[in-house]
Amino acid sequence: MTVARTPRILVLGIGNILWGDEGFGVRAVESFHRRFVTPENVTILDGGTQGLYLVQFVEEADRLLVFDAIDYGLEPGALKVVRDHEVPKFTGSKKMSLHQTGFQEVLSAADLLGRYPEKLALIGCQPLDLEDWGGPLTDPVRAAIAPALDAAASVLAEWGVALQARVAEESFAPLLSNDIDHRRYEGRA
Repeated sequence: MTVARTPRILVLGIGNILWGDEGFGVRAVESFHRRFVTPENVTILDGGTQGLYLVQFVEEADRLLVFDAIDYGLEPGALKVVRDHEVPKFTGSKKMSLHQTGFQEVLSAADLLGRYPEKLALIGCQPLDLEDWGGPLTDPVRAAIAPALDAAASVLAEWGVALQARVAEESFAPLLSNDIDHRRYEGRA
């Protein structure tokens, strides 16, 4: 009798918080971490602009959920969820930053190594402004974070993950020991 192994799931945010809406993926995964407690088989990771350094994390994942700013040609702030074999098409569809090409390479490297996730989901947000060096997320992209978290919760529920909402006064460790608090960074403290 074979015992089914609990799938390892990676929830990943990628992007550059220093380029306006390019920071959507990082800010979304930070918000996900603040909002939800996840089971032990779920890892939450701020991937920033690490590119190929993310291969080791993707290789370990049976299922991968990614937040990112993606130019779908939609209205700013619009969300689109793509899955499985469609994900690489969008991570390389239009180069918006160095991390995006790097992430397509991460998926290719994991595939070449024979350790490609069995399920993928990309929650992409249409950016408005990618030229605002040092600027915050624009209003439509910031407003898309809550619906993106709801979309992530739906995908994870399909994958059998039961999320728990954090209690408001609950303390928890940041994703990174040197997190740049977005409220202070964006001057909204």
